[in-house]
Amino acid sequence: MLETVFVTVPAGAVPAYEAALQTVCTAVGTFFEDEAAGIWRVEGVRAPGDTDQVAAALAMAAFASGVDAELQRRDTDSDGWLARVYEGFPEQLIGRRFAVRGTHVPTKLAPGRITLWLDAGLAFGSGEHGSTRGCLRALEMVAYRRPRRVLDMGCGSGILAMGAAKLLKRPVLAVDIDPWSVRVTRQNARLNRIAPQLRVSLGNGWQAAAVRRGQKFDLVFANIFARPLCLMAQHLAAHLAPGGTAILAGLLNIQARAVLAAHRRQGLTMETVLREGSWTTLVLRK
Repeated sequence: MLETVFVTVPAGAVPAYEAALQTVCTAVGTFFEDEAAGIWRVEGVRAPGDTDQVAAALAMAAFASGVDAELQRRDTDSDGWLARVYEGFPEQLIGRRFAVRGTHVPTKLAPGRITLWLDAGLAFGSGEHGSTRGCLRALEMVAYRRPRRVLDMGCGSGILAMGAAKLLKRPVLAVDIDPWSVRVTRQNARLNRIAPQLRVSLGNGWQAAAVRRGQKFDLVFANIFARPLCLMAQHLAAHLAPGGTAILAGLLNIQARAVLAAHRRQGLTMETVLREGSWTTLVLRK
């Protein structure tokens, strides 16, 4: 018997609580609790045991998101939980070019689209979230520039890095501070048969060795949170090549102005704003 732990949070707190549960659970899923109100249920499955680790992870999520969510628990059968994940992760058609689907989806591939495969049992960053969808739509818009050096900063599941590698047919550097995310990105790269195109590195943001010793980037994804985006604006500008593009996401519509102002102070200009529900994606250029 396994244990399911879960919280119910507003959309803005979902990424923080997903990241928290990923550190203490073997699998994590996100489901609409109340779609009209924008309330989500984030749950993970783990072997019953050390509760201090879970409490510490959720404390960090509460600090990062500003939402203090009550943790709930229940005994669960592993097969039953996975069936629920499958049901909540249908194929996602995004923009004109992309289809995101779990390995459990049996239907034929969507014609004319680039398919990004994910393991449904590890399906955070699955394409349902507005910030992920906005980034993939933005990638379609800037692909004609044929950027050569591409970075996915805070890669999560690796979905954006994989989308760029498949669409642009370029090597991509994917960096994350979380070892679990690095492991899942590598797994997803193998699943999509593009492991040679993805260089996945564990590191602390712009201080990561793989980033610091490389050349400046023509395209940078940063799908994280509004506050760290603002704090890292100077570093992003310094690592972006002249004429380079930055796709920024993970911010609510009400946070977009502050993030844009922080990057304008570093000499970046706004090119496009995309919105998916409550979420904004900024496309900036140096």
